[in-house]
Amino acid sequence: MAERLKDKLLEEEKIVDLVVGPDSYKDLPNLLDEVEHNQKAVNVILSKSETYGDISPVRIHNNGINAFVSITRGCDNMCTFCVVPFTRGRERSRNPESILREINELNEKGYKEITLLGQNVDSYLWYGGGPKKDFKKASEEQKKNSKRFSNLLKMVASNFPEIRIRFSTSNPQDMTIDVIETMAEYKNICNYIHLPIQSGSDRILKKMNRLHTREEYLNLIKNIREIIPNCGISHDMITGFPTETERDHQDTLSLMEDVKYDFGNMFAYSERPGTYAARNFKDDISPETKQRRLEEIITVQQKLSFERNKRFLNNECSVLIDKSSKKSNEFWSGRTSENNVVVFPKYNFSLGDIVDVKVESFTTATLIGDINKVKV
Repeated sequence: MAERLKDKLLEEEKIVDLVVGPDSYKDLPNLLDEVEHNQKAVNVILSKSETYGDISPVRIHNNGINAFVSITRGCDNMCTFCVVPFTRGRERSRNPESILREINELNEKGYKEITLLGQNVDSYLWYGGGPKKDFKKASEEQKKNSKRFSNLLKMVASNFPEIRIRFSTSNPQDMTIDVIETMAEYKNICNYIHLPIQSGSDRILKKMNRLHTREEYLNLIKNIREIIPNCGISHDMITGFPTETERDHQDTLSLMEDVKYDFGNMFAYSERPGTYAARNFKDDISPETKQRRLEEIITVQQKLSFERNKRFLNNECSVLIDKSSKKSNEFWSGRTSENNVVVFPKYNFSLGDIVDVKVESFTTATLIGDINKVKV
């Protein structure tokens, strides 16, 4: 955004003296010095190596239970609808030792759950630093000692067995069997995968520059279900992408029925300035058609969420308490390993407790239960 708006902010609007991109924080002293000498200062260059690995985030407005830990930055995939490659630069991974240090600090502060975060976590690749695209230039020693996402997952899960581990977001083209097998191996890795596909149509997937097909995606889902039978799976879905036909839309609805997602993020397409799609594709689907298709997608997902939640009825699930219920201060709210929201009476339990809850009823969005016992 800084790159795109710098001229407008500095020259046209003349409302600021300093424009700084996300990777330019180390240059701030020099930039501020320029401003103090009555000069306009700008640095919006995206780094090919910056991962913020040496920065320990200050977490404000946080519940002290859940925390996000960045493991990658940027993206190389160039999906035609996405701005990330232009705003965050080339994909690069963070040193695993710095990741473990940050998680250890969080563990010492009492955090109970960590989410490993990246635009595409499955693409994680540490070989000593630098963009992923340059891995082919690495030495044989660097390649031999490199770490991929499954390696990082094992390191985190084995070093912090008392912490719940999640990760987001996955890209179907990069998710491998060894990641799924690692999830099954460690009990503290949550049985939940956010696996965006964006469309069920191969034609639209190609137009989006998604580097996988519908068949490949469904085969990945099959492997997940076989290795982790109770795994929760969610999606991102975009409707109304340029040239999308009713047949393409029906392909999306049928894919949702085939996968049986637990939940999802659903959107009507809107152009993002600077993306390939905005520059090359006419936004030719009417707002009315987009809205109607979106409503149909939401309706299907609500039905699927209700069906998936039904499997918890009269069963016990382990829930990490992370906040009070929005609807009643007499109830706690937490999440299962599969990322389902559960509400139940507070009794004498506290934030951060892991509680066994018997599910007595449910809606499309929430499991409702009562307490059996607390895990110490």
